Amino acid sequence: MIPLLPATPQSLLQAASELQAGRLVAFPTETVYGLGAKATDALALAKVFEAKRRPFFDPLIIHIADRESMAPLVAPSAAAGARVKLLMDRFWPGPLTLVLPKSDAVPDLATSGLPTVALRMPSHPVALALIRAAGFPIAAPSANPFGRLSPTCAEHVRSAFAEGDGISLILDGGPCEVGVESTILSLAGVTPMLLREGGIPRSEIEALIGPVEIGAASAAASASGPRPLAPGQLEGHYAPRTRLKLLTHTETLPLAGSRLGYLGFRGGPREPHAAVEILSPDGDLRAAAANLFACLHRLDRAGLDLIYAEPVPETGLGVAIMDRLRKAATGSGIE
Repeated sequence: MIPLLPATPQSLLQAASELQAGRLVAFPTETVYGLGAKATDALALAKVFEAKRRPFFDPLIIHIADRESMAPLVAPSAAAGARVKLLMDRFWPGPLTLVLPKSDAVPDLATSGLPTVALRMPSHPVALALIRAAGFPIAAPSANPFGRLSPTCAEHVRSAFAEGDGISLILDGGPCEVGVESTILSLAGVTPMLLREGGIPRSEIEALIGPVEIGAASAAASASGPRPLAPGQLEGHYAPRTRLKLLTHTETLPLAGSRLGYLGFRGGPREPHAAVEILSPDGDLRAAAANLFACLHRLDRAGLDLIYAEPVPETGLGVAIMDRLRKAATGSGIE
């Protein structure tokens, strides 16, 4: 099994040494666990794509520990705009990724050939300590096989990968506080564009910088067709291996299937089910987001034929939760 180490000062130094040698390390952030590699080492980045079985057209997010680390990664003056400063002052460190014109220091593999780079400053103390100990920015998509459920604890990572997948170790920093991936906002054009719903609601961003456009799911044309501008934009993503059906607000729960699971928002179903998970009994959307992937992981391990998921209110973090559930249903082959 892949070594799983508590995030002590000694294990942080060990993990930093692995990264410096061009190897992969899984580590916690406040959103989900990431699979990290040196951001400017194209060979190390290739190992990330290989371990995750991730298509090379899907760009990575680069994690930094301070604003000074941003300058070498972006085009001159890209970080100097008033909107960039406002967003960093309000939301960094935290679950907001900014997409900006990139510099030549960023390998094309990290950006999937796009002229922009996705940058984030995580707020998790283990993530920040690891970046500082390594001495360079870390590119890190979620630490799970491509398209599958995101990991929100260290055991999710270890159960998803085998020893031969090239991951040197996993740093255990406990459960992730936010529980859904970062919001991705592009500032590469004239108008800010939301590329992925996430841990910072769109309403909070617009209250700070004004109207934000919604980016197309796959807007960058390539020789093989459209491709994503940011992670998590494909229609089928975040999927359990068990089929998942997202109920509508007015839909009567079907009873087909011998072993049914239910993912509820505030309460369980009236009919008996083999397994039931509740996101937030008191209706707290922040708690629901933090619990989302952990609940889905447990249901996915319960030997079910089908998981029914109850919708949540699409306000605040509920927008990001519903984005994950819709894509999970598509990725599991139901929608």
